[in-house]
Amino acid sequence: MVKEIERAGIPVVHICTVVPISLTVGANRIVPAVAIPYPLGDPNLPAAEEKKLRARLVENCLKALETEVSSQTVFDN
Repeated sequence: MVKEIERAGIPVVHICTVVPISLTVGANRIVPAVAIPYPLGDPNLPAAEEKKLRARLVENCLKALETEVSSQTVFDN
């Protein structure tokens, strides 16, 4: 689905917990998630720290959207 949306001219960021799978399916902009049970957060962190973690993920995704890519790119946190 990610590749089809990109073909329509809309940049997509694939947030994933297992990067090799995203690479296999051909996603162009890949942002690693936190962990499989909680991809976009960590309930073990204090609320303020989790908020910072989520903000970093969103900022990383926005950076990925702004970046022109010609091949698969993993945007690490």
